[in-house]
Amino acid sequence: MNKMKRIDEKLKMKYLCLVICLGWGAVLPGFSQRMLSLEEAIALARRQSVEAAVALNELKAAYWEYHTYRADLLPEVSFTGTLPAYNKIYNRYQQSDGSYTFVKNNNMGLDGAFSIDQNVWLTGGKLSLTTSLSYIRQLDDDKQQQFMNIPLSVTFTQPLFGVNSLKWQRRIAPVRYREAKAAFLSATEEVTMKTLTYFFQLLLAKEQLYIARQNLQNTEKLYTIADSRRSIGQISQNDWLQLRLSVLKAKAALTDNESNLKAKMFQLRAFLGLGEREEIEPVLPESVPYVDITYPDVLEKALENHSFSQNIRRRQLEADYAVAEAKGNLRKVDLYASLGLSGQDNAFRNVYHSSQWGNNQMVEVGVKIPILDWGKRRGKVRVAESERETVRAKIRQEQMDFNQDIFLLVEHFNNQAAQLSIANEADSIARKRYNANVQAFMIGQISMLDLNDAQSSKDEARQTRISELYNYWYYLYQIRSLTLWDYERNRELSEDFERVIRSKGQ
Repeated sequence: MNKMKRIDEKLKMKYLCLVICLGWGAVLPGFSQRMLSLEEAIALARRQSVEAAVALNELKAAYWEYHTYRADLLPEVSFTGTLPAYNKIYNRYQQSDGSYTFVKNNNMGLDGAFSIDQNVWLTGGKLSLTTSLSYIRQLDDDKQQQFMNIPLSVTFTQPLFGVNSLKWQRRIAPVRYREAKAAFLSATEEVTMKTLTYFFQLLLAKEQLYIARQNLQNTEKLYTIADSRRSIGQISQNDWLQLRLSVLKAKAALTDNESNLKAKMFQLRAFLGLGEREEIEPVLPESVPYVDITYPDVLEKALENHSFSQNIRRRQLEADYAVAEAKGNLRKVDLYASLGLSGQDNAFRNVYHSSQWGNNQMVEVGVKIPILDWGKRRGKVRVAESERETVRAKIRQEQMDFNQDIFLLVEHFNNQAAQLSIANEADSIARKRYNANVQAFMIGQISMLDLNDAQSSKDEARQTRISELYNYWYYLYQIRSLTLWDYERNRELSEDFERVIRSKGQ
């Protein structure tokens, strides 16, 4: 008894200190309480959470990668120049008798050229239009100067047997960007799912704290009544001691649940990007949207909208491209052709006169065909083909797993509505049973063991109700993340991606 009394006194002091600290914390300046609904928490997470920022940055990277690909298909205008170039050096010079001597060269030159380059995706070649002007002035002796210009030069470069990389990128890049956009929408729904987890963890912690307080009040009240009844012999020593232990356990549970509530609140607050001095009061969503969802419909929408489909298509194209590139490297033949006009004169005003222009033509065909490479290039083709078959096998397995996961998810969701209804009814019955058992215990009709069983059933039913409510919301948003479809409003999830990217400082 003395040992029990010492434990009781320690718990009382601990409980009193905690209550005093909580009381002071409530009145400290700078603390504010915020009522937060599930919808508001989701909106905050999508706007302020780190996960939302990561998803947005991944979308930006994909956007600018796609923008770069589109720019490769457009003409590029560039200027190159040397402004100026000064040389004062000795060069080796072969004389008419075959001997060599060194001659001094002291000159200054200027060079400039404008060019327009256009990639030709249909053939994989490159077309360039160039105009240039060069100037050179000797700084010794008579200080002679000379100008040379190329009014127009047309150059075309074409690989004849190699892989057409531009044509392949024209097929792959749009698929990759569509995959990124779908992945962004799915990531947004996954942010919502994480918000749901933290939000309902806080709700459950709040409910557990409420239950702990109620249990402490009830056990203290029952202990007071039992203590008076014990003095007149209406309660056994065993039940009285059991009640005494129940009071101590209730106080310990209250302390643990208060700490757990603070931890869960800190977790949600950090995820939503709220200040540490802001106290969150989560509001339990009593109603849920009941929607009709079938496996064929979910599968069809998921295969049409989810990034998984675009991912499969992209990987197939990339595997085919790797094989084509390996085959193209078996032999390499490049065509280079240049046609233009050129003119030169000592005076700048004459260099652009048509009478000074002459033809400037060049045609080259470069060939690189391996005679003996010990099967190296053929081996690379075989490797690329084997990797393509591996990708195809993995894709087939992933498709089966994807379909199976969707089937199980739809089954869980459709069953969850019934589970939630059962949990609501069980919570109501357990509370009524507990209240009735309290009254029965007070008049001596049931034992302490029966009362504890009723209390445990009540607490478990209440927590189960919140857990089943969380499962319903979580399954719903998991289906949304796969189908990119809002089943409450019966419309496709979409975003103005240009606005999203531009509005974030791009």
